Amino acid sequence: MEVNNSTTAVPSAAIMPPTLLPTTNQTTHKHSHSNFPSKTILITITLLTSLTLFFAIFLIAFMLRRLKSTNTTPPPSKHNNNTTTNTTFPSLPSTTLPFTSSPEVKGGCLHPTPTPKFRGVQVLTFKEIEVATGGMRDGNVIGNGDSGLVYKGILSDGTLAAIKLLQREGKQEERAFRIEVDILSRLQCPYLVELLGYCADQKHRVLVFEYMPNGTLYHHLHSLNNQSQPLDWWTRMRIALDCAKALEFLHEHAAFPVIHRDFKTANVLLDQNFRAKVSHFGLAKTGSDKINGQISTRVLGTTGYLAPEYASTGKLTTKSDVYSYGVVLLELLTGRVPVDIKRPPGEHVLVSWALPRLTNREKVVEMVDPALRGQYSKKDLIQIAAIAAMCIQTEADYRPLMTDIVQSLIPLVRNPSSSSVTSSSSTSLRFHKSPTHRSCPP
Repeated sequence: MEVNNSTTAVPSAAIMPPTLLPTTNQTTHKHSHSNFPSKTILITITLLTSLTLFFAIFLIAFMLRRLKSTNTTPPPSKHNNNTTTNTTFPSLPSTTLPFTSSPEVKGGCLHPTPTPKFRGVQVLTFKEIEVATGGMRDGNVIGNGDSGLVYKGILSDGTLAAIKLLQREGKQEERAFRIEVDILSRLQCPYLVELLGYCADQKHRVLVFEYMPNGTLYHHLHSLNNQSQPLDWWTRMRIALDCAKALEFLHEHAAFPVIHRDFKTANVLLDQNFRAKVSHFGLAKTGSDKINGQISTRVLGTTGYLAPEYASTGKLTTKSDVYSYGVVLLELLTGRVPVDIKRPPGEHVLVSWALPRLTNREKVVEMVDPALRGQYSKKDLIQIAAIAAMCIQTEADYRPLMTDIVQSLIPLVRNPSSSSVTSSSSTSLRFHKSPTHRSCPP
C-alpha cells in the first residue's frame, strides 16, 4: 500500500488497474513512466525532420529541372579569364530579332545565347585580336569598307580568319554590331558567312569571320584593278543560286523572316571555289510572319539597291530583298554597277535602263557583259533576264518569292543549256504557281 501512495505524482491518465501494476520496486516504476513523453517527442521530431528533408529534396529537384530547361546563358569563355575591364554597353533600343534576346554583357564582353554555329562563336579579348593580326599591320589589311578595316589573321587555334575592326562609334553602330553577332551566332546556313568570334573589350568592337580568299563579288565584277580572270557564265549562275538560297533561308526558314536590308555585290563573299556566301547583317530586320507582311523602319541601305516602296515610304518587306537580288542579277548579267553617272544619259541607273530591254531577246543579248566574250548560253540568258525582270518590278506584289527563284535557277546550274536561242515559250518560270504572286500587268 505504501508503494501505491508513492505514485500519486503520476498523471491520472497513466494510472493502471491494480492487476497490471508492476511487481518491481518504486524506483523502477518511476523510471518506466518517465520515458513515455520522451519517446513521443522523439517520434514527432523524427517525423517532422523526415517530412522537412523530403520537402527540401523535392524543392531542390524541382528548381534544378526548372533551371536546366530555362537557362540560356553559356558557360563563361576561357578568354574571359584574361579580361580585366568592366566596361558595359550603353543603353540601346531593343531589337526585334526572331530570337529570345540580344547578347548579354559580362565583364566587358558580349555573351550570346548558346546556339552554336558550326565550330561555335568565340569571345576574344582585344589582345588576342592584336596577336592574330600581327599588331594590326598594314600588310595584313585585305579590305576597307564603310564600317572599318578588315585584316587577314590567324587565331590561336591556327584558323585563318577575316578580322573586321569596327571604327565608327554611336548608337546605330553599336546596335548594328549587336545585331550581326546575334544573327550569325544563331543562324546555321552554309550560304551565310560564318562568324568565328567577336570582341567587345572596352571600346573595341571586332567581328571575326571565316576567311573568304576570293573577296567580294563586287571586286570581281567591277574592280578596275582586278588582275584575275573575269567570272565565266557558269560561275555567275552558281553564285546567283547560292545568293538566292541564302535569302530563301532568311525569309522562309528562320524562326521569323529576316530581311537583310543591304543585299548587294559588296556583301557577297566568295570562297576558294567561288561559292558565294552572304555577309554584313548589321542592318537586318525581322519581318512580319504574315505573307507579304511589312514593317516600318528607317530607310537604310545602298543607293541603287533599294526597293522603290521602301525608299519612298520606309515600308520594309521580304520583297524589298527580292528587288535588291534582282539588281545583283543585273550586275551578273551586264557587268554594270547599279548607279553610274559616267554612263550616257538614260543609262545612269541600271534598273531603269535594263527593265525595258529584259523582255526583248535581241536587246538582252546586247546587254550582256562584254567580259564574257559571247561564252554563255543564250537559252539561260533569256531565263535569267526573265527572272531579273520580275524581281525589279515596281510593285512589290509582282515580285516572286525567293523559293520560286531558287527552283527556277536550279535547272540552269545543274543542266547547262545549249548556246542556241530558244523561243520565249520555253522560259517556263515557276513564279506563276505562287498563290501570292500576280501576273505582270500588260
